[in-house]
Amino acid sequence: MQVAERCGDMDAKAHAHAPGPGSVLENAHKRKSRSRRGRRRRGKRRRGRKANEPPPFLPPEAEEGNIEYKLKLVNPTQYRFEHLATQLKWRLQEGRGEAVYQIGVEDNGLLVGLTDNDMKASINTLRRMAEKVGADITLLREREVDYESDKPRKIAEVLVRKVPDNQQFLDLRVAVLGNVDSGKSTLLGVLTQGELDNGRGRARLNLFRHLHEIQTGRTSSISFEILGFNSKGEVVNYSESRTAEEICESSSKMITFIDLAGHHKYLKTTIFGLTSYCPDFAMLVVGANTGIAGTTREHLGLALALKVPVFVVVSKVDVCVGGAVQKTVRQLERLLKLPGCNKVPMLISNRDDAVTAAQRFAQSSSVSGENLDLLKVFFNILPPLSNSKEQEELMQQLTEFQVDEIYSVPDVGTVVGGTLYSGVCREGDRLVVGPTDEGKFLRLKVCSMQRNRSACRVLRAGQAATLALGNFDRSLLRKVTLRGYSCAYAEVWTPLARSRIA
Repeated sequence: MQVAERCGDMDAKAHAHAPGPGSVLENAHKRKSRSRRGRRRRGKRRRGRKANEPPPFLPPEAEEGNIEYKLKLVNPTQYRFEHLATQLKWRLQEGRGEAVYQIGVEDNGLLVGLTDNDMKASINTLRRMAEKVGADITLLREREVDYESDKPRKIAEVLVRKVPDNQQFLDLRVAVLGNVDSGKSTLLGVLTQGELDNGRGRARLNLFRHLHEIQTGRTSSISFEILGFNSKGEVVNYSESRTAEEICESSSKMITFIDLAGHHKYLKTTIFGLTSYCPDFAMLVVGANTGIAGTTREHLGLALALKVPVFVVVSKVDVCVGGAVQKTVRQLERLLKLPGCNKVPMLISNRDDAVTAAQRFAQSSSVSGENLDLLKVFFNILPPLSNSKEQEELMQQLTEFQVDEIYSVPDVGTVVGGTLYSGVCREGDRLVVGPTDEGKFLRLKVCSMQRNRSACRVLRAGQAATLALGNFDRSLLRKVTLRGYSCAYAEVWTPLARSRIA
């Protein structure tokens, strides 16, 4: 009886504490309400963040590449400082003379941030490291981060660039695409000359090569212009330097613009420029007053088919009224999101957007100068597509120089211009030129070389230059390929070896 009573008491207590049907539904309703409130709070935080604001974390740091994360660089020991300088030298080598340091970021990408005093000390340490390896630093941006701390914390993004020595500057080629009358040549003239246009095309006159181009105002051939940046990120152009040689001597980074024709009549010339000069990037210029018209779609399709990274510049924003500019921007957004493009455009409206830009478009005016400074910031931090390891692999291959232009220069002889696809070419090397119209190959010697109109002794893979090959009949040549062979094989040149190299 006692056992039964105890069991009965336990059953009664369990029954008393057991939730009834109403309480189960009430608890489930409370859990759903809490989850809905949590989702609403998270949604408000996401909506409160600006569209262009970066996430509170970065991808984990990669062992290769030119991007380095550092939580802080405060009072390092001498041994630690030497290690940091060696690490900086490695990052500069990976970025072919450029490196980006994220200060206040852990190796896993968490944005921790630093106080003002720690940030100043870290920047000073990074400046000492750069001086030791022969480089300069440029503070790209600072921004505050939300971290559990009473004091405000910031992270900084710093660009480290090697001081030019022995003509070893970073050279990027940018092909300029767009419809006729979109302002391509005028934009390049303003960027490279440092003077605004008068509204009637004065800035583009220096880019034209033929009289009919000046008369019609339309580009029909391929022309080149250069824009330099020194180790501190300052623009070096013809407003401060008289010749291209002076620009090359003062620059750590060089942007070579390839101005291509926009008229449909010269589409073949545009395709030749895109395929033969191997541009690193393509700049699609769209007039805000005309929108997407003419050959704009064809040029964008060509760049995407050739896998050339594209960024878009909306020009002539000063002549538009009302919502014409926004209408053109919406057209571009729809075009870039179509199947085949699959791009996510982002409008560049301030310096921070220009720093974080990858596949973007910006608005500018060559007459009023609107947003031209943002475009220069974009070009200043534009990274190379290949790292040092890929560059070394190309340099280890057989020397191959693609001939695009052939000239006859008095007292110099035949000069060929083009791009070195692979290998290394030095002054005095013997190359094999061909095939000629008869299918033969010629053995010639490189007498001298020039890059951007300045003399050089060594040409590396990916660089464009002109080679002086001495006096011989230029009619034997056409747009061909120069290929190199070792001097040890000069006496054993056979048809089999020739066919293998060709």
